[in-house]
Amino acid sequence: MEKVHIEQIRPDLTWRIRHTTMYPDQPYDIVKLKNDPDGLHFGLFAGDQLVSVVSLFNEGTIYQFRKFATIPEFQGKGYGSLLLQHLINYVNALGATMFWCNARSTAIPFYAKFGFSETDQRFTQTDLEFVIMQLQLNN
Repeated sequence: MEKVHIEQIRPDLTWRIRHTTMYPDQPYDIVKLKNDPDGLHFGLFAGDQLVSVVSLFNEGTIYQFRKFATIPEFQGKGYGSLLLQHLINYVNALGATMFWCNARSTAIPFYAKFGFSETDQRFTQTDLEFVIMQLQLNN
């Protein structure tokens, strides 16, 4: 694995990776969130290349992460796991009580490895099935 570092990035730096990874067949603007300016955005760099991104939003002590994406050719190398663990540590330090996401149903096993549990809230969007998964934190 190349030298890796995680840093906070501007929202617009997430868009290309979100689009390439999540919605390559959709218009580019679909990946821009209305509340992007209100969130915190993190990027994982392998060497000097941005390969994984995620956006973080909160209401009080409840934090949601959205648009978690790793460039396809960099998937399966542990980068997403490093970025998610970084986020868990980050929100825990901020005093978060709940950390959650809208997970693609295909990603349930990935999030379960980090202690996230499935809720009974499921929905379909752009022909993909999602489930809300959450991680209870002890703050």
